[in-house]
Amino acid sequence: MAAPADHEHPLVCDLTKRTVRVLGRRSNGLVEFEFSIGWAELTVELMLPEPAFAAFCEANRVRHLND
Repeated sequence: MAAPADHEHPLVCDLTKRTVRVLGRRSNGLVEFEFSIGWAELTVELMLPEPAFAAFCEANRVRHLND
């Protein structure tokens, strides 16, 4: 039996790896940041008020890439 082709094996993604990169803080109290799950290079940009951002980071157990 032949070995399966590479495209038949999906890339492994560790969903426990969550990262945040702060892009900026606005004068109105919003924190602009990138958030990723699994792959640090695949991100979504979000904005939250500072207290909600802190709670988001704690709930998702993120690693801060700015540190």
